[in-house]
Amino acid sequence: IPKSGVRFRDITPLLQNPESFRFGIDRLYQRYQNTELDGLVALDARGFLFGSTLAYLLGVPLIPVRKTGKLPAETVSTDYQLEYGLNSLEMHVDALDEATRVVIIDDLIATGGTMCAAVELISQLGGETIECAVIIELVDLDGRAKLSPVPLYSLVSFHEDEA
Repeated sequence: IPKSGVRFRDITPLLQNPESFRFGIDRLYQRYQNTELDGLVALDARGFLFGSTLAYLLGVPLIPVRKTGKLPAETVSTDYQLEYGLNSLEMHVDALDEATRVVIIDDLIATGGTMCAAVELISQLGGETIECAVIIELVDLDGRAKLSPVPLYSLVSFHEDEA
């Protein structure tokens, strides 16, 4: 259940409609098919839904970023602020190395806290985030500005006054 007072966009209808899901994945594939990528970083948990399919099509490794305590091996972690509290993300220390070029994917960007934390994790390990991609961008929450100078690609943008 979404947290009280937090704007929520449900991606379930997209997942339940094969044509819409295919359209979204195809747009992402077209964007990155000719990009020099060493991996695709997918954020826990809804980023995995899009990231695994896209990584398969691109022929690159899927690198999961998880909430704390979900990965079995040695990890690197970072804390970040959400609009409703503090949280942590982690990834395996051997998930990438210096000069690894990645795109980060998630279902949605709001304030940008989660995405910025993932960029920080990648940076800690010496990797380079060349772009972040989301299905939905909540424009009024300024996640794009917080993420700068890392570029953000979104398939759909919503403003606060849109239902």
